[in-house]
Amino acid sequence: MGLCFSPEQAESFSEIEGLIESSQTIAICAHTSPDGDALGSTLGLRQVILSKWPDKCVVGLLADDDQVPRIYSYLPGAGQLVHASDFDESVDLFVSVDVSVASRLNEGEKVMRRARRTAIIDHHPCDDPEADAYFIRPDAAAVGVLVCEFALQLGVEVTADIARCLYCAVATDTGRFQYQNADPESFQVASLLVDAGASPSELSLNVYQNFSLSYLHLESLVMGRITTFADGKISYSYATSADLERTGASLDECDGLVDVVRSVASSEVALFLKEVPGNKVRGNLRSKTDKDVSQVARSLGGGGHKAAAGFTVEGDIDQALASALPQLVALFSDARKQEGNDSE
Repeated sequence: MGLCFSPEQAESFSEIEGLIESSQTIAICAHTSPDGDALGSTLGLRQVILSKWPDKCVVGLLADDDQVPRIYSYLPGAGQLVHASDFDESVDLFVSVDVSVASRLNEGEKVMRRARRTAIIDHHPCDDPEADAYFIRPDAAAVGVLVCEFALQLGVEVTADIARCLYCAVATDTGRFQYQNADPESFQVASLLVDAGASPSELSLNVYQNFSLSYLHLESLVMGRITTFADGKISYSYATSADLERTGASLDECDGLVDVVRSVASSEVALFLKEVPGNKVRGNLRSKTDKDVSQVARSLGGGGHKAAAGFTVEGDIDQALASALPQLVALFSDARKQEGNDSE
């Protein structure tokens, strides 16, 4: 399988194109706590629209009041993103990328509610999308893949700046093409983007080889706390607000720590918890096998994919562990029960 040009995708993209065509003011926003796919797709889609319709007013929004994470600040247009809480206009069209659930837009939800029309481009499963037009394809490795294919359908030239943004989206959401979602389509899109001017070394130097000393000190603490459950099949660790204060690391540097926990030999599921402001704990879940961690995230008010999901809960680290660990253990208990039923 290479690039996807299915009739269903083409029809959905045409509906979104129609909304863009009939709109003069457009806002694009991704989910709260944006990752590389969220930011890369937001920036890439904005440039795609402006390339096709240069007379339109298109603004990229940040769902939260935080700044763009330092490791993604190199992306073209990152400095032009606007905090949704500071954006008072009522736009003709609001486009959600990498998110289908309105509540995960945080401050962006208010802008969405004021918009005349709404659209969604996403790869997270959603049973009841709230939009005038949408395309949601859970088997896509990243929204960056879908935005690239949308650009190709529109006949937009993929410029170097578009390619740099979308390559970040695809490469980060596939874990540098190491996760289970790294499929032939993602490699073909990546090849197209590199050919258009994206630089794998630029991404690597900015995202994966750009850690502050304070972050590395925090990572050593997290590594020292890694604990396993269920005969080593579950690994978890955590970082407290005191850890962040003591090391000087920032919250936006913590996203990659789940991969440190994930790297434990024999572990199939990884959990990383970090305390965030407001007496809350944010959890990152990863699965290295067929275990579906998204169901655990959804039960805790979050969401995501089978192999990568997240959630935020009220309370402290101990309370978050008490909520999440039994459900993760149950993933393996349920599997053993199923194996027993199959053998009967």
